[in-house]
Amino acid sequence: MAARVLRKFCSPTTLSPLKHYFSLCPRNTSLFVTRNVCIRMASTSTSKAKEKKDVVTVSFIDRDGDKMTVSAKIGDSLLDVAKDNDLDLEGACEGTLSCSTCHLIFEPEEMKTLNLDDPSDEELDMLDLAYGLEDTSRLGCQIIVTKAFEGITLRVPKAHRDVRDF
Repeated sequence: MAARVLRKFCSPTTLSPLKHYFSLCPRNTSLFVTRNVCIRMASTSTSKAKEKKDVVTVSFIDRDGDKMTVSAKIGDSLLDVAKDNDLDLEGACEGTLSCSTCHLIFEPEEMKTLNLDDPSDEELDMLDLAYGLEDTSRLGCQIIVTKAFEGITLRVPKAHRDVRDF
């Protein structure tokens, strides 16, 4: 079955190495096929101990001042974490760095301990157009959750401005 799926969706140049790769994969894996590229996806049947290592607790203070504590998967963007937990954070451009609606504000003390990369010029351009900009403002789509995020608190600005409307 897997070889048939590979033949149907993968180009001949990627098929041969992928068939070999797939044969080495454990039985509880599956393939994700998109745009003629095959990617091995791990099975969701992992142990609870492993899941705990892959998740950190993050708190958001929403526009109304209410605190919401959520579980964030390591490797997800903060925009994905907000969307997965139904937090009111728009992300109108879906993480393509062409709006500022996923603007988040870090606590100054926590920002120092996170050791984040400096924002790119594109992110800074979008942040310049964000409502309620602060020194610790970042776009949620550009920040990837790591283990260091355990217990941090982020604020969602009182309002947002979609730069696509300018």
